[in-house]
Amino acid sequence: MSVWLTHHRDAALLALRRLAAAPVNGLLSVLAIGVALALPAGGQMLLANARYLAGTTSVVPQISVFMASDAERRVAKEIESRLSKFGGVKHVQFVAREETLARMKVNPGLRDVIEALPANPFPDTLIVTATDDRPEAMEKLAVEFRQWPKVEHVQLDSAWVRRLEALLKLGRTAVIVLGALLGTGLIAITFSIIRMQVLTHRAEIEVSRLLGATDGFIQRPFLYHGLLLGFGGGIAAWLLVCAAALWLRAPLGELVRLYDLALVLQSLDAQDSALLLGFGASLGWLGAMIALRQHLRQ
Repeated sequence: MSVWLTHHRDAALLALRRLAAAPVNGLLSVLAIGVALALPAGGQMLLANARYLAGTTSVVPQISVFMASDAERRVAKEIESRLSKFGGVKHVQFVAREETLARMKVNPGLRDVIEALPANPFPDTLIVTATDDRPEAMEKLAVEFRQWPKVEHVQLDSAWVRRLEALLKLGRTAVIVLGALLGTGLIAITFSIIRMQVLTHRAEIEVSRLLGATDGFIQRPFLYHGLLLGFGGGIAAWLLVCAAALWLRAPLGELVRLYDLALVLQSLDAQDSALLLGFGASLGWLGAMIALRQHLRQ
């Protein structure tokens, strides 16, 4: 076991020396790999923040029942009583039109427009919380409420949650596809670099074979070379994503405050960071292995 570990240590050190012998080429290769990895990593960072935002936002499915503008308060209260006794309804909240008007006047952009109107344009509203929050059950209740007298409009307030979830699924698929495409490009980059290394050290490889070196012994430094390139590219990608998160934090913070949301853009967490570094190292190793199979065993 100690001999095996010694061979791997020596191979890793030899790969480091080869990288240090051409620092500019090594740095440019690491940056190219880092940029390729930073794109899907950045997408994953944005998805993680979007999932956090969705999780911190209230997503209790509700149905808004808007009364007709000419409906009397007595009729609205009768509808409220009927809703509270209706099967499948957990809770009913009555929002008077005067309360809605006062809340809208708080907005400076709407105050002048509302005060210019001859009468209160907002209807009485009933916010219904259902016992069964499945989309089909909610839609069934909405269809029933639309048929009641003096009910002008019924809106499923949870529809945006389903749209957000659909967008998150689309985003996850896009990140996977982008990662697969750029991962293939990373393998191609590593393949080309290791191929050049093999051609450069062709004489050294032939001498090692004459001295009885095994294929595993000869391949090991090249494999570590590819692994170090991929790992270095992962570090570069992590730094790029962190820099992008810091750069976008201020403008994004201003945007979310306009929507009265609480979100501070976070970079990759520990798990995603570890996956990024492992993904880069694995693809670097794979690219080196493919290059060795094609060029070293000829």
